[in-house]
Amino acid sequence: MHKILKIVAAVLSLIGIVSLIRIISAGDEAIKTGGEDGLFEPMAWVGYIILGLTVLFVLVFVLKNLFTNTSDLKNTLIGVGAFVAVLVVSYALSGSDLPLEYKNGDTVATSGESTMVGAGLIAFYILLAVAAITMIFSGVKKVISK
Repeated sequence: MHKILKIVAAVLSLIGIVSLIRIISAGDEAIKTGGEDGLFEPMAWVGYIILGLTVLFVLVFVLKNLFTNTSDLKNTLIGVGAFVAVLVVSYALSGSDLPLEYKNGDTVATSGESTMVGAGLIAFYILLAVAAITMIFSGVKKVISK
């Protein structure tokens, strides 16, 4: 498995290097025009492949570790449940605003999109507050224990 990964990494690196050399040799004008002749596509595909492989390997090894170590599975499920609870509370607290429109009538965001953005902001604020409280509590606990 390790040898296969080394070969795949070498091939992707070689494709990336060749693509980079093509981009650099094309000059500034070709870059400014956006590489309409397929200049950037190989580099983009290398990036997509690397991202996909990384996500795949992370998921495989995380799931493998979770199911081999059941005590961590319980803690992970508690964390995921708490995160889902924060998202549900955030969505419930975010009001459904009217659709946002420009003066000429073009819609910027629908009511549902506006609600989702509000829920995301509220979730961010809740998680930020929890993180700050946790850091303060940890610091105070450390000072008291000394």
